[in-house]
Parts: sequence; structure tokens; C-alpha cells
Amino acid sequence: MNHTAPTALTGRTAVVTGAASGIGAETARQLAASGARVALLARREDRLKDLAAEIEAGGGTALAVAVDVTDQDSVDAGAARIRAELGRVDLVVNAAGVMLPNPLDDGRIDEWTRMIDTNVTGALRIIRAFTADLVAAAADGGTADLVDVSSIGAHVTFPNYAVYGATKAALTHLSASLRSELGPRDVRVTNIEPGLTDTELGSHIDNAALGEAGQLGAMFDTIGALSPADVADLIVYTTTRPRHINLRHLIILPTHQA
Repeated sequence: MNHTAPTALTGRTAVVTGAASGIGAETARQLAASGARVALLARREDRLKDLAAEIEAGGGTALAVAVDVTDQDSVDAGAARIRAELGRVDLVVNAAGVMLPNPLDDGRIDEWTRMIDTNVTGALRIIRAFTADLVAAAADGGTADLVDVSSIGAHVTFPNYAVYGATKAALTHLSASLRSELGPRDVRVTNIEPGLTDTELGSHIDNAALGEAGQLGAMFDTIGALSPADVADLIVYTTTRPRHINLRHLIILPTHQA
């Protein structure tokens, strides 16, 4: 799938959140296949260890680091371990996210809090943990990338997805604002907005009418979905461009959704 040379990222050290499944896991695979050392971050350590073993068996370098992005102490401990074992980080992919649609009338503060803590504050914790690394790498003449995985929901409205869309709009805007701060220091910030993608996010929906057996499943049947590999391929393409090129805002959709 990846059309980039297998050594294009050799010498670089990447952090990928949400690496236990979906876009995060596939991004980690493809970054490693392109030569990067990859730290795999997520809560489910068993899955991370399996993925790290798979990458290592294929000749890559991977480190499984159990981290909950909603917990500051967990992020701090993970970042310290990554620096100790892999060195300075120059590529960060914020792929951790949760999607919990429900009518606003339901008042699901538990879901709202979980989405905000993961999709927005969690991303900020990771950015805070590694910004100094990115800036230092760029100052030394290297390539430095921050990639935020947002969603088409950042600017296309869907009934029952108001809070999810709001969190992704916040991430997209955050990426744009950070570009103005980090771009002058040669750190590239890329925001990627996938459309309908076949990940486990749909399995977390607790409203049968909206989930895989309902509205979301009907969208998959009608539109067809991207695979996580499709999105990962775009991330690898973006981060392997010459350092003076910033593909800043990318929207990737199934053709029938476009």
C-alpha cells in the first residue's frame, strides 16, 4: 500500500497514540515499515505488545508503552520511558479518539466528558509532552512532524454527533493555531480529516439505532469505507516529504462520500 521507500523514515523516532487498533495501529505498522523507530501508545498493553512483536518480527523497531492520554501522570511516565529507550522524538501522531454519538437531549455528560478528555485534552497532553523534542529536532536541521487525526465531522454536521464534531473541530482549529506557533520554528503541523473509516469506533456506540446495526452500518453499506491502511498511507506520505513542505490540512474520503 505504501508507495514510499522503505528507508524514508530511517533515523526518525515516532510516537503514535491510539496504537492498539484502527488508524493508530496501521500508522505504527507503516511508519515502522518505512524505517522509523515507533513508540506505541494506548491503554491496552496486550494489544500493544502483540503489535510490537509483529513489527519487530518484520525487522522494525517498536516499543509498547501503556498510556492513558486522559491521565497526566500516565502521559508523563510514558514520555520519560520513550526518551530513555528510543531517544528524542521527531514525529508525533495523535490518533487516539473516541466517537460516542447520541441525541443532545439525552444529556450524556459521561460521554461528553470522555470525548473531550480523549479527543481534545488527551491530544494536548501528548503535544505538551513532545513539543520540546520536535522543536529541538527541527533546530538541529532534522524533520519534525506533528500529525493530528481529526475527522470530517470537524466541519460537516451530522445529527446526534454534535459533541463529537465539536471535539474534532477543536482539534482541527488547534492544529491551525499551532502551525502559526511551530511553523516558524520548522516544525510541520498536519491535520488529517478522514471520512467514513472502518475502525472499532462504531463498536463503542451504545445506541443501537445509531451503531453498526443501525445508522452507522447503513452508511457503511451505502457509501463504503476507507480502511485504516488508507489513512496511514497518507500519514506516511505526508511525513516523508522534504522538510520545507508542509501538507497542512488533508481531507480523505471514500469516493462515494466525497
